Amino acid sequence: MLDTIDSSRLGLAYSRFLDPTRVLLTGHSHQAWPDVAERGLLECFEDAARLVDDKWEAAARVAHALREFVAMRIGAEADEIALGQNTHELVTRFLSALDLRARPHLVTTTGEFHSMRRQLRRLEEAGVRVSWVEAHPVATLAQRLNDAIEPATAAVLTSSVLFENSSVVPHLDELAREAQRRELPLLVDAYHAFGVVPFSVAELGAQTFIVAGGYKYAQWGEGCCFMRAPKDRPMRPVVTGWFADYAGLEAGARSGLLGYGSTPAEAFAGSTYDPASHYRARAVIRFFESENLNLARLRRRSLEQTQRLFEWLEGYALETPRAAEARGGFVSLRLPAASDVARELRSRGVYVDSRGELLRLGPAPYTTDDELERAVQTLRAIAPVR
Repeated sequence: MLDTIDSSRLGLAYSRFLDPTRVLLTGHSHQAWPDVAERGLLECFEDAARLVDDKWEAAARVAHALREFVAMRIGAEADEIALGQNTHELVTRFLSALDLRARPHLVTTTGEFHSMRRQLRRLEEAGVRVSWVEAHPVATLAQRLNDAIEPATAAVLTSSVLFENSSVVPHLDELAREAQRRELPLLVDAYHAFGVVPFSVAELGAQTFIVAGGYKYAQWGEGCCFMRAPKDRPMRPVVTGWFADYAGLEAGARSGLLGYGSTPAEAFAGSTYDPASHYRARAVIRFFESENLNLARLRRRSLEQTQRLFEWLEGYALETPRAAEARGGFVSLRLPAASDVARELRSRGVYVDSRGELLRLGPAPYTTDDELERAVQTLRAIAPVR
């Protein structure tokens, strides 16, 4: 018998979030935090109270533990992992390191999340050309991104799992090889993969920049994002914080030369931050380790849950691919009044969300089959299949 996750038993460790009067199908957005997350926040407070301004040495150890975990999970090295409060600040630093005067062209998809899409649109207004490659059909997306590259292209930016319908983007390894051949930076937004769909640096390319975070499937909460910066592609972001050359601050100030740290991650570091999110994340990581919630088990449970949703949602216009290897961690279906349906579901204790006409249902490891069935029955009562 496969080693599956017992969601009922696991749910006991989430007593502050889980409530029998509601079903949380927000696993693709804000997953519940295990109770130990509170302890992590208290540890941060205790270190601050005990150490005051000397707390940063302790905070640095926590941040390093986070980098080590991310590196282990994606097959990178810890000094390649830059941390940020959100992926937008990391992507913005990446964009600021490109020579957009010499190469004023970017390639991306129509399926990127709002923060990246908005930033790229603003760059368009400022004179940068952006090729918006249609995200569908996803089977040919990587090739069409490659076809959009031209001599003036400064970088390619794409997701590995599309945020609207949970489609896994195939053949990114081929795109990465072509980008590396052209000495062109490739940035992959893996937020909807991290913690639910296995991926690695070896698969996405040794020269690929990868951004993701813990707000969704990792259960770390907000303020915990990262970017993997390749060792062999040094960059000098224009948007830069004083942590980017912490060891050389005084020397740099005297010489007038703006330096960057010795590791790939340091170049993309920011400035003073709230370390509480890192303490919370470390507590959750330790909890996952104690429960043996490794990626193989998490992926298996996710596929079980999304498969049940496919079966119970028969008759609806499902937008998420059915093949296990082609889908991420949630199921998306098309409804003309998806936002209204989402509000009505919440009023009845079923928490989902919508993107345009797409209703997104995201189970989590603690979501039981009974809760999934209850959610679908409530949906059918509100928006029956015509």
